Amino acid sequence: MSAYAFSSETPSKHPYPDARGRYGAFGGKFVPETLMPALEELDVAYAAAKADEEFQETLRRYQTTYVGRPTPLFFAERFTHHLGGAKVYFKREDLAHTGAHKINNALGQVLLAKRMGKKRIIAETGAGQHGVATATACALLGLECDVYMGSEDIERQKLNVIRMRLLGSKVVPVTSGSKTLKDAINEALRDWVTNVGHTHYVLGTVHGPHPFPLICRDFQSIIGRETRQQILEQEGRLPNTLIACVGGGSNSIGLFYDFIRDESIRMIGVEAGGRSLDPGEHAARFAGGSPGMLQGAMSYVLQDPNGQILGTHSVSAGLDYASVGPEHAYFRSVGRIEYTHAGDDEALEAFQAVSRLEGIIPALESAHALAHAMKIVPEMNKDDLVVVNMSGRGDKDVQQAARFLLPGETF
Repeated sequence: MSAYAFSSETPSKHPYPDARGRYGAFGGKFVPETLMPALEELDVAYAAAKADEEFQETLRRYQTTYVGRPTPLFFAERFTHHLGGAKVYFKREDLAHTGAHKINNALGQVLLAKRMGKKRIIAETGAGQHGVATATACALLGLECDVYMGSEDIERQKLNVIRMRLLGSKVVPVTSGSKTLKDAINEALRDWVTNVGHTHYVLGTVHGPHPFPLICRDFQSIIGRETRQQILEQEGRLPNTLIACVGGGSNSIGLFYDFIRDESIRMIGVEAGGRSLDPGEHAARFAGGSPGMLQGAMSYVLQDPNGQILGTHSVSAGLDYASVGPEHAYFRSVGRIEYTHAGDDEALEAFQAVSRLEGIIPALESAHALAHAMKIVPEMNKDDLVVVNMSGRGDKDVQQAARFLLPGETF
């Protein structure tokens, strides 16, 4: 099997998820009874696809000739010199087709849906990148596509809304609740319940009921497999530290997963610290949340003492979510991955710094990981190696960032 295909191998002596879709105390299937047959159908179909060399060969071909994989591992020399500590590399998922890691999962799931005979695709999106990736895969493979998006996020991400429409997909505004990602997922799940016979829901992150966290993780784990091969080619050794932002958690688990067994490697997930850690002012689930169930899975959730979901805030639409993938909750519970947070101001500072130092405008999501790198890299040894996942490019965020960085100007 090619190093760049997805693999069914588990990098831990403890199999996870288990047969119930649990990662320790987290995960599972908490959905209406009408969706259970669809989840079971998906579970069986995915297992068959993993064992089908023809399916994997098709995926490999598209990854190489369409997505542009492998994405580069770039030595950020000026950023490294500016910080004055460890040597920093960027895993350039921003150079994948559509501008983010989201295409890895979207393409895989749409190929799977077509294999299952589904004619229609639905998806949810926050920052718009998953919506664009799903719309792109549907255009490529000839499937109908509807994308649910909170009206607040539509205002923040107008460029991606236009891209989805150009690709032939319908963008469905969601005006309930906080009008952001959580509410878009709710509407997508309602649609799936109604139209499950001919529709596949391409869930965009490592959350939701089993087997979605497993499927998304597998398709995103190509990031870490490529990184391992590339850093060994460039440095002859593995990195000391991996850093990635965490919304639902797909880009981060994609980078981390292949390194889970390498216990000497430190892995840090960076959540959205927002304006403060006061309720409703952030999306740092591990800093301000507690175990609970949201949208089909048990994980960490921002909720009040009565279990009501709290509002969230982040300058980044893609991190503005009240829960986190159950596998992340598991790895935090066993101490394998560290989790911290970066605030809006820190992310905007990193957004500017990397743009000016490296000529790379990062997504505001990625800027949270870069902000944490700016905190810890100066204190590390100069021969240490750090890999930051550049999960997406920042074209979509320029107008949003300008509202904060250039107040008073009209765009």
